[in-house]
Amino acid sequence: MAERKYVVFKLDEEEYGIDIMRVKEVTEFVEVTKVPNTPRFVEGIINLRGEITPIINLKKRFSKPEETANIAHRVLVLNLEDKLVGFMVDDASQVITMDDSQIQETPAIIAGEDKKYIEGIGKLEERMVIILDLVQVLNETEKKELLDM
Repeated sequence: MAERKYVVFKLDEEEYGIDIMRVKEVTEFVEVTKVPNTPRFVEGIINLRGEITPIINLKKRFSKPEETANIAHRVLVLNLEDKLVGFMVDDASQVITMDDSQIQETPAIIAGEDKKYIEGIGKLEERMVIILDLVQVLNETEKKELLDM
């Protein structure tokens, strides 16, 4: 059975996981520069070691109740077609290991666009972790807009 490591992050009280191999780094949230005429869920841009990096607010992307960004938030940095993109989350403080037997397929009740980026549901004792593919959270038009920033 294949074991994989996942970075676990929180949005409100819900736990999500992303394959650790897709995460370039986890960093503290820093003040962003707002950019006009960007999608509503783009918090702004930051300078990450000399590279302009757009920051996506996952709460806004998932239409969850929002709060003002602050230093308690974390940013998961991923490569999107050779460009860094950050995803702002409430917390990202744990790496877990799960094997295939601990991950169930995405439930049939989840349909449409959402099914594309939910890879499955991980079960660890009393916890459930929704496994995401953050690259698939964005549609092709949104990816293009980010890459053009």
